[in-house]
Amino acid sequence: MSAAPETKIVLEPERYELRATPMHLFAMDRRDFMKAIGGGIAILLVAKDALALQESGRRTGMRENMPREINAWLHIAQDGSITVFTGKVEIGQNIRTSLTQTVADELHVELASIAMVMGDTQLTPFDAGTFGSRTTPQMGTQLRRVAWAARDVLTGLAAKHWNVDASRLVAENGKISERSGGRSITYAELAQGQSLAQMMPTEDPVTPATEWKIAGQPVRKIAARDFVTGRHKYTPDLKRPGMLYGKVVRPSAFGATLISADVSAAKAMPGVTVVRDGDFIGVAAPDELTAERAAEVIKAEWKTTPQISNKELFEFVKKNAEQNPAEENRYRQTKGSISGGLSAAAHRLESEYHISYIAHSPLEPRAALAEWKDGKVTVWTGTQRPFAVREELAQAFHLSNDNVRVIVPDTGAAYGGKHTGECAVEAARLAQGAQKPVHLMWTREEEFTWAYFRPAGVIEIKSGVSADGMLTAWEFHNYNSGAAAIATMYDVPNQLTEFHPVNSPLRQGSYRSLAACANHFARESHMDDCAHAAGVDPLEFRMKNLKEPRLRAVYEAAAQKFGWQNRKATPERGFGIAAASIRAATSPRARKWPWIAHRAK
Repeated sequence: MSAAPETKIVLEPERYELRATPMHLFAMDRRDFMKAIGGGIAILLVAKDALALQESGRRTGMRENMPREINAWLHIAQDGSITVFTGKVEIGQNIRTSLTQTVADELHVELASIAMVMGDTQLTPFDAGTFGSRTTPQMGTQLRRVAWAARDVLTGLAAKHWNVDASRLVAENGKISERSGGRSITYAELAQGQSLAQMMPTEDPVTPATEWKIAGQPVRKIAARDFVTGRHKYTPDLKRPGMLYGKVVRPSAFGATLISADVSAAKAMPGVTVVRDGDFIGVAAPDELTAERAAEVIKAEWKTTPQISNKELFEFVKKNAEQNPAEENRYRQTKGSISGGLSAAAHRLESEYHISYIAHSPLEPRAALAEWKDGKVTVWTGTQRPFAVREELAQAFHLSNDNVRVIVPDTGAAYGGKHTGECAVEAARLAQGAQKPVHLMWTREEEFTWAYFRPAGVIEIKSGVSADGMLTAWEFHNYNSGAAAIATMYDVPNQLTEFHPVNSPLRQGSYRSLAACANHFARESHMDDCAHAAGVDPLEFRMKNLKEPRLRAVYEAAAQKFGWQNRKATPERGFGIAAASIRAATSPRARKWPWIAHRAK
């Protein structure tokens, strides 16, 4: 069977955190998968390149390769239990349940018979990360193909066992049975003493959505009672024997350099270990309160540099755009002549929109538990990218990836804010210095200060509108905020759209919807201004300048449901309508993404 094409993930330029320098830099032979998980039917990696990619977790520029083979994704034990392995992580979106439904549906087994191992760099295949709404369309499809192939393997084993044609057999309820109603054999019986490998099928999953029985159906969230009753252990709840609690002494300003530190008072406290490494200084103590007090009594002197204020931010952003950004950070689209379009316009408008930094504020602050043993480190932490955090740890401590393990417990939210592993690195450094496991949890103040933010930005728009309400020119510049959904979905004969990366004064990175929110806000606000200048109804103005059939249908449906034609504005109440799509116009998949119309009053 020929190999399926690799899935390429193209990352948006505003994912700044994926290219940023780590906060801290400090000066297994290939695992036997079968030995780790026991006997039975294990779908093991067979392609050399894919295996190397999984083991290293390496990145290639701004593209990530997803393993194509099913081999190390699914294991059927001799007792019939099924374990599925995925590098995706559960951060509140309930994919543990939905992915389990997908496998159960295709394997024809009960939901309760499947265990999902997620986000463990020692056990799961490499995964670029849980972001971009990719889990259901990509991983869901991958696991369905995995389950289909596993079911095909089981059917083939049963056919061989009975010396019959596989077409005479059917899989149902964890068994392979003869269609005639005769013999049957369980998956557990077929798994006895087996160790098999098979390539992923190239075709789409064989079970169409109309025939799904478990997937897509309302079911109780897996381990729901544990979450409701507090039994589930988030990273902040974890404990290890002999564990200490960590606290980091933070600088007085961003980019500060540690000149000196008087740690005598902290060292005098019972059970306290002080760790200093370059500009990093922190403590480990028997309990959280002692750790806080020890950090407070350290007298650190920092060298700082002047920093801009909020008042100066947007001027700074415009003046500090990168002159020659890397190709993957660029977006520029031109069409026609802007000057010509403006000259032909009856109305010319120019506006500037400011986008503020925003903190992610996840329900669960950054936390990590680190433990060293025999020169290897294991870190439990809440992150969207366990393999990337493994690389951060390996880089910080000059280790090979084989000596670093990252485990992600089901985590309390992220919103794009947990792509990096600064807390994991800090906990590991404290654990290394204390020679004991160390638990570190950021405070809310640390989360709001030292985590990366949604990028601030400036958006400038120049436009021209003819006397009959048609757009003649559209010039759109986004400074720093990002390129997601930056291109207009309206038809304009003369366009210039450009994203300008900026050297930000603060750490910044991915945020829910990336820059789509900012770009749509600016664009749709400006469209209202254009409609007002032309004396045209806002919805009518949009429809006059729009050909995209799906978006037109969305506008029409929203207007009808809202009763747009019958609206009556008052001094106390107004109305508005706008549309958006997360990845409109900047992705080759843009036409497949849904359009959403918003009505407001």
